[in-house]
Amino acid sequence: MTAPHVSLPDPTHSSQLPPPDLAQSPVTGWTRAHWEAMADRLLDGILPYASRELAQYRLPGRASHSGSWSDGLEGYARSFLLAACRIAGSGGRVSPELIERYAAGLAAGTDPDGADRWPPIADRAQPMVEAASIAIALHETRPWIWDRLDDAVRQRVVTWLGGFVGAEANDSNWRLFQVITEEFLASVGAPHSRAEIDGGLARLEDWYRGGGWYTDGDGRKFDYYNAWALHLYPILWARIAGPRADVSLTADHRDRLREFLGAHQYFFGSDGAPVHQGRSLTYRYATAAPLWAGALADATPLPPGRTRRLASGALKHFADRGVPDERGLLSLGWYRPFLPVTQRYSGPASPYWASKAFLGLLLPADHSVWTDPEEPSPVDTADRYLALPAPGWLLHSTAADGLVRLVNHGSDRLPPPPAEAEDSPHYTKFAYSGATAPDTPAAGTATTGPDNHIALLTADGTAVSRRGRIHPLGAAGRRAASWHRAVLPGSEEGHRIETTSVVHGPWEVRVHRVDGPPGAVVREGGWAVADESGPLAEAAGPGWALARRQRDGLTSAVVALHGWEAPGADELPHGAVAQARGVNAYGEYSATPCLRLPAHPGRPHLLVTLVVLSADPVRPCDPEALRARAGARVTAEGTVVVRFPDGTEEEVPAGAGSA
Repeated sequence: MTAPHVSLPDPTHSSQLPPPDLAQSPVTGWTRAHWEAMADRLLDGILPYASRELAQYRLPGRASHSGSWSDGLEGYARSFLLAACRIAGSGGRVSPELIERYAAGLAAGTDPDGADRWPPIADRAQPMVEAASIAIALHETRPWIWDRLDDAVRQRVVTWLGGFVGAEANDSNWRLFQVITEEFLASVGAPHSRAEIDGGLARLEDWYRGGGWYTDGDGRKFDYYNAWALHLYPILWARIAGPRADVSLTADHRDRLREFLGAHQYFFGSDGAPVHQGRSLTYRYATAAPLWAGALADATPLPPGRTRRLASGALKHFADRGVPDERGLLSLGWYRPFLPVTQRYSGPASPYWASKAFLGLLLPADHSVWTDPEEPSPVDTADRYLALPAPGWLLHSTAADGLVRLVNHGSDRLPPPPAEAEDSPHYTKFAYSGATAPDTPAAGTATTGPDNHIALLTADGTAVSRRGRIHPLGAAGRRAASWHRAVLPGSEEGHRIETTSVVHGPWEVRVHRVDGPPGAVVREGGWAVADESGPLAEAAGPGWALARRQRDGLTSAVVALHGWEAPGADELPHGAVAQARGVNAYGEYSATPCLRLPAHPGRPHLLVTLVVLSADPVRPCDPEALRARAGARVTAEGTVVVRFPDGTEEEVPAGAGSA
């Protein structure tokens, strides 16, 4: 198959989604037909940006740090993965032009003298990432593409992919790109290194922390890479390796994925929104990839109807909010374009790692994940609590408003000491959710936003401490704890802030034991709530502050429970609301309620705060009522007895390890 000329479909055509099928899918209304139509829409959308010989897709947008040549390869590779799911999932019964289109790109991209040639695979270079997507796509479409390529083209493909042999990959999930690519080479009888394959799989073992959780390289790097990379690639590797795969190792991978999915199902709100935490969030519904991987490998604890409900919910969530856009493209952002949610490696085609969400199409149409009726997710039916000791996280969700909240006492994405303790708003906040994003200033901005953060400030408020490295103290039941070293800019003196979070319903109580210099201001922020249409409503009073989105009532509030009194003052200082613009992925306008202690006494000081994120119509968020019903008292032994607004009490012992 040389495919010297390809007759392409009309690029202005965009597949329409079928009507909802509420009999088959009573929660989302989406079926396999919706997934196929969405795949077609995405594949049609990128077509106008294909190079003449179809080996690159030069999409509009900011180039990555790898440059436009690599970005063009990325567009081909990641969309080829999507096309592969569509082709293989239909048994090749798709438009012949789609098959020819990617076969032609292979021929042109691997021609070392061609105008459309791909950049070579080199040490720690971006083509390593894209090579893995191409290898997976070639394996899954073997009867329709690889087996029909001319021998000369096959040899060129092998030569290009073979650049991985002996090359050095980043010591992270990138090791698995080498595993995948070289295993494909082995499957077609091409030169490869079994030692490099085995070495990459062995390195994965070093990063396993138990409970289904891997860190992405050394340190505490917990995020969605655990889902769409570290669990996913071993499953796809086993599909390529077949009988070459070690049976006991693949059994371990499947067992870990099964355990992980038992927790992963709680990361999606009732509206399908995944919790907004970590990097590469522009991959969006790639968060659904491990759900399908579990079904592909018979490694899931979830009923088939729940798997589809969760995956379809995520895809539909973004579709309902304009993703892809009117051109059929995935932008660099979350809903709308928003560059602060991206990284330096994010190019215009980077979002197409979302193609991994379509791996479910590899399952036949008569598989139970497609034929069983949808089942509600656990979050849909009751309030839930889940402690995850490995990453140091605590999940709590409420059925009344469908919100999922992640309390973070363990993931900071920092390598082990003595690496510098940098700060990232997508890792070092105290909490994340599926309804909010952290305020994320543009790259190079030093200021840390107040949302979900406690900070020391100089008396004039011009310098703010960061959280930096998180030292976990445990996560169990409905509580989690950690400490961090707060350092004011311009000072080398560190001040320990130890925090225990206790959750109940929509409420989180944070118990802080704060060290600090005399006279320093202490500021704590609640959730940043955002809207596209205009500034959010705000209110504040003695010891409380509130920000509310009018269209749906989503409310963020903070209420002082203990220790926020100014020295010598008769009443609590008024709370305040920090309004911002252009710094939040969920909307142009954002607002964060805050509390301030005007002057730290210079000795360890106890602060207790009620933090609320809710859209519950039954439990309205009235801060003055919350202040009257909630509270905290300290025993002679230093134990903090927390009372939630419904009267439920929890004890937080004094000292480290209070989780």
